[in-house]
Amino acid sequence: MRTLLTADHVLAYDGAAHVELRDAAVLVADGVIAYVGPASEAPADVDDRIELGESLLMPGLIDLDALTDVDHLILDSWWGAEHGRRLQWSADWFDRREHVFTAEERARIREVSLVQLALHGITSYMPIASEVHSRWAETADDFRAMAAFSSRLGLRGFLGPSYRSGVNVVTDAGERTVRFDEAEGEAGLADAIAFHDELAALGDPLLTPVFLPGRIETLTPELLAATAAAATERDALVRLHALQGDFERDHILAVHGRTPLDLIESQDLLNDRLIVPHGVFLDVNPRVHGEDRGDLARLIAAGVSIVHCPLTNARYGSELETFKLYKDAGLNISLGTDSFPPDLIRGIDTGVSVAKVQNRDLSAGDLAGYIDAVTLGGAKALHRPDLGRIQVGAQADLTAFRLDDVRTGAVDDPLRTLVLNGTARDACLTMVSGRVVMRDGLIDGIDLDAVRADTQELFAKMRAAYPRRAYRESTADELFPPVFPVRERV
Repeated sequence: MRTLLTADHVLAYDGAAHVELRDAAVLVADGVIAYVGPASEAPADVDDRIELGESLLMPGLIDLDALTDVDHLILDSWWGAEHGRRLQWSADWFDRREHVFTAEERARIREVSLVQLALHGITSYMPIASEVHSRWAETADDFRAMAAFSSRLGLRGFLGPSYRSGVNVVTDAGERTVRFDEAEGEAGLADAIAFHDELAALGDPLLTPVFLPGRIETLTPELLAATAAAATERDALVRLHALQGDFERDHILAVHGRTPLDLIESQDLLNDRLIVPHGVFLDVNPRVHGEDRGDLARLIAAGVSIVHCPLTNARYGSELETFKLYKDAGLNISLGTDSFPPDLIRGIDTGVSVAKVQNRDLSAGDLAGYIDAVTLGGAKALHRPDLGRIQVGAQADLTAFRLDDVRTGAVDDPLRTLVLNGTARDACLTMVSGRVVMRDGLIDGIDLDAVRADTQELFAKMRAAYPRRAYRESTADELFPPVFPVRERV
């Protein structure tokens, strides 16, 4: 199958960096890019043509912290520490925990989440799930269903069930801590290994098995070391949520007598197969030491990649210190969404704007650096040089964004216009390995009205379950008060 795509703007790769081509074409043959260049010189012997017109055609977006769950940020990103603790698991819930959702509902949650990724121009993803509504963590059965749907939908997934030895809880006195059940962690890793080996044997080019343990403070040193051993044996990637907050750092220092980065290194995880969301709390952060004491150099020397989630970080009140510092030092930066919406364009806009504020310098808004991160940086983290670029021989994972909507306003540079005036909802094409997954907001075989209805129903069920877990007796409306009082009349 030979498909020719034309667009007013194409973000191509010249072997060293991205470049913009105008009035250009991309030929896809059997899932691989076979031509990139002027539309006037494109091959004529094609089976199909996709004329994108006044659009930006660019490499498919790579999301390495992609929410595949019901989003809770809409509920918990507004409150101070005291109120926020009420939304954590209670110590009592630890002893009587149960799933909020049935297995069928959990499968549907992942389906509607993957549909959202495709609608927002994401072609490759590494999933995350919420910890608030599970009995403990994800299972291989959860991911078997997810993998099957993902392959049918046509996205490129890097998959593995999350597992953990402990969970963040709040005591009756209102103090946050971590309670452990080491048997759960051991069983979770065994489940993850079984899933990895099963998925590897399947041989689906769109499905790559990886190890996705939970947050570092919920993992014992023994489970970290066992994860490292399993990944090394299989030459598998490991994504580990770490270096992301005050509590994580303080807890690990208190319990293990070392920093989270020290703990990672001591358990043989610090290598070029490690991917770390969010990488915010390094020694350069003013909330740690505010000066460079070697953390960045250690990550860079080991070949570690971080997943920067600028929109979610801003919503929870923290950011990289700073994107420029990390990039200039040589650390590989990829991007993630981490919450809803899976809008990497809004994320880039947030990151660029934050950088300007942090540095008090408009030139610090490194848009090119962020575009590199969401394409080339993600590909490097995945050890996939055939992704993240529009180049002959690369996988035909492509995304296009409309620039002709009247609400976009005047168009100047296509990337600046998209980031400043648009969002990922302007995506008009998502293509993976040469197959069209989404076109003009529609996905073959997907009932978007049903997706929307199910999303609201599942969210309502999650919201209603919070009072059962809270450490203080509350109703859902007390936990989540409206912005303004709701009344029948004034």
